Amino acid sequence: MALTPSLIALWHPRKPKQRATFVALILLACLTTYIFVANSASLSQSALRRSDAVHDQLALALETIQNARLADVSNKHSAKKAHHHVKLPSAKLNAAQELAAVTSFLASLPQNIIPHTVDPALPIDPQLVLDFDTRGPRAQDEINAMVEDVWLRNPVFLYSKVYSPPSREIKSILSQLYLRPESTIIDVDLREDVEILTPILKRLTGFSDLPLLIIGGKPIGSIEQVEALHKTGELQKMMTEAGALINGSKKKKNRK
Repeated sequence: MALTPSLIALWHPRKPKQRATFVALILLACLTTYIFVANSASLSQSALRRSDAVHDQLALALETIQNARLADVSNKHSAKKAHHHVKLPSAKLNAAQELAAVTSFLASLPQNIIPHTVDPALPIDPQLVLDFDTRGPRAQDEINAMVEDVWLRNPVFLYSKVYSPPSREIKSILSQLYLRPESTIIDVDLREDVEILTPILKRLTGFSDLPLLIIGGKPIGSIEQVEALHKTGELQKMMTEAGALINGSKKKKNRK
């Protein structure tokens, strides 16, 4: 490409004043370019530093959140684990409560038996005969409700022997009263757990032999005492107070 005379004249001014002006313009252009490049580099480095700082702050924030979540999960797991391993002691039953618990257990299902591993001389483990956790904070309230319920459902309860004249005598008395609800009768000598159940009843009631008549949760004495109470009418009164209706089943049959 050929240079025109005007361009040649521009690059090679003839007058000294023009040459000085031209050089000044060149220097000004170079200086301006340098300042622009320098400022651009400075701005880029500043922006990069700000970006790195923001990135570091975000990373620190994320790490803090993650650590907080991990600590919260760890604390919950530790609390759950500690709760799982802490076992509250089982509630203890007194003699009346144990008698009610055993009676409720045996009356609820015919196949329920006392395990042969149970020591009849010692208080029975409530967890063996009760269907609720006796280690909870409301265990005593539930035990009291159980005692009330079992005697409400079974106001007249008889632990008897099949081959026993006294047992047959008491069964005859009960049948003549036409109770409603009917008396609940368990023939202990026919059960698999007879060797365990018999001494348990003796320990809980103080009576050494069967039959054992229980009215409203209160054990009655020997056959002689039962017969005496029956003759005076006191036995019927006790049954009525316990919730049994005398001649109730007889009236119901007549209505049918």
